Amino acid sequence: MGSESDEREVILGVDGGTTSTVCVCMPLLLFSEFPDPLPVLGRSVAGCSNFNSVGEDVARETLEKVVAEALLDAGVKRSAVKAVCLGLSGVNHPTDQEKILGWLRSAFPSHVKLYIQNDAVAALASGTMGKLHGCVLIAGTGSISYGFTDDGREARAAGAGPVLGDWGSGYGIAAQALIAVMRAHDGRGPQTMLSSCILQSLGLSSPDELIGWTYADPSWARIAALVPVVVSCAEDGDQIADEILHNAVQELAISVKAVVQRLRLAGEDGKGSFPVVMVGGVLGANNKWNIGNEVTNSILKTYPGACVIRPKVEPAVGAALLALNFLMKETVANGHS
Repeated sequence: MGSESDEREVILGVDGGTTSTVCVCMPLLLFSEFPDPLPVLGRSVAGCSNFNSVGEDVARETLEKVVAEALLDAGVKRSAVKAVCLGLSGVNHPTDQEKILGWLRSAFPSHVKLYIQNDAVAALASGTMGKLHGCVLIAGTGSISYGFTDDGREARAAGAGPVLGDWGSGYGIAAQALIAVMRAHDGRGPQTMLSSCILQSLGLSSPDELIGWTYADPSWARIAALVPVVVSCAEDGDQIADEILHNAVQELAISVKAVVQRLRLAGEDGKGSFPVVMVGGVLGANNKWNIGNEVTNSILKTYPGACVIRPKVEPAVGAALLALNFLMKETVANGHS
């Protein structure tokens, strides 16, 4: 987006999900109020950076690539970077953070501040403009609810991957649909429109071929890509598809409610106001069957004071705003305001 400049100081925000990884390069903003729209100097997109899904080598290469390409797009050198915040799926423990810091520390000058968070934290920040308060629900290929209080307490629900319970996620919905097809095929379950529609979408002629298709490449994103087929069948009146989506709605809503209850975000009476940021392709609008709206309605029945936010900026920008906030807090704490 421009020629290289040594004078312009920048921050980087990375959103690394199970499907794709996005990096944005933004100028170091020193405003009491952020400009609208927020200035993005450079942006790049790469593949999955969840090391639990693609392995450590691929994840590391993806992160290095997406950062380098964003800087190139912005026309700035690494020496201009003041701080980087990476919101990454699969980061669930301090050892995960240390691992990724080890990957990236040598890629930046020593003065650059590096912050590693779960991707849910960046998604929350995209709806609250960098403030860590409230609850975020991500429902894309995977799913997770994550919450923060003003005094720094945090809690999460779900987000443990498909084996341990990302129910309500794109993968969870599609996997249940594939199971329904196999059950209908061998007589364990009722017939469903999902059978013909999924086979047609994959170019297969028999449910038996689903076994080979599934295990040839069982990547989470590849399975989750079948969600639109499930939604279409539900909209056309298929009872099994409709039941799968209703179950997904309940699981997503329960994960939010669990976080809100543990952190008491709604106060002692359960009626207090707090933000709920909703992010992810599963929560997007559909013609008739709108998963996001159904989840919202379920949350509001329990917590009428919840303020549902659909972010105007992407999670990578939320990560960049977090980098800025963390950097400013450190600056003030060190007496360099």
